[in-house]
Amino acid sequence: MLSILRKLPSPFYLHIPTAFKTPLLSTSPPSTFSLLMNPHSPSLRLSALAQQLRLYKHPPPIEDDDAADIEEETGKVVAQVGFAESSNPIGQNLEKVRELKGSENEQVYKPKRAAVLICVFEGDAGDLRVILTKRSSRLSTHSGEVALPGGKADDGDKDDVDTAIREAKEEIGLDPSLVNAVTTLEPFLSKHLLKVVPVIGILSNKDAFKPDPNAAEVETIFDAPLEMFIKDENHRAEEREWMGCKYLIHYFDYETVNKKYVIWGLTAGILIRAASVVYQRPPPFLEQNPKFKVPSCTDKDTVMR
Repeated sequence: MLSILRKLPSPFYLHIPTAFKTPLLSTSPPSTFSLLMNPHSPSLRLSALAQQLRLYKHPPPIEDDDAADIEEETGKVVAQVGFAESSNPIGQNLEKVRELKGSENEQVYKPKRAAVLICVFEGDAGDLRVILTKRSSRLSTHSGEVALPGGKADDGDKDDVDTAIREAKEEIGLDPSLVNAVTTLEPFLSKHLLKVVPVIGILSNKDAFKPDPNAAEVETIFDAPLEMFIKDENHRAEEREWMGCKYLIHYFDYETVNKKYVIWGLTAGILIRAASVVYQRPPPFLEQNPKFKVPSCTDKDTVMR
């Protein structure tokens, strides 16, 4: 257990610029963080949040005893389903993989890229909320599951922000002009070995957003309080094992307007990280992000279970 904990990113590596720490004198201007936590100044609060997130930096790679083995193990270790790639130093080198030799069914292991939009806005009660979707039950994969708007990158996308914004428009009808993309989080790896980049965007004028779900992909559009993902309330975890490694899958139960949703897996992992960055504190529960070794041969059906 201690070795697992040691490999976790430090929960205190949430970048808090010195210029925005709480001032010592009461006569000084309010700090960015105090504005962020002030529910009575919506426009100032969202502006402060945008300023804070623009200064966010990804956690550095973890230094551990396995670092010397990176060259040998490159391409064979990935992060936990729904956890950040930086928690595993070898996982960051996956894109260096160019060739895996084997049978005709084997293929080069280079994760395809995708992006999701964490669209944050000010709720009527003054809390920060995030837009979520329930996927259509007619989809062949992840049908009926809760997800963030997003999808795989297209050749025409300039970057991850382009991908996330484009997909949000296609899935939920979110006008790109309404979203201020302020930062990206470190990549996550899905169970299908897809590299997913979370993009945090601010929706200042929530009334201007007219939800228009794409019926082929989205069954429902709803929102949830962002802070719930770093609270014990409505949180549970399930221990699983894959190729000899134990890990936790996180679940959050959420109910709104007589509808119940379960937010779990990759989506839960991304939102735990996003909430930790926004509120500048870690969750009170253990994330347990171990190493996974991908089989030396992978094909289109390889998944983490």
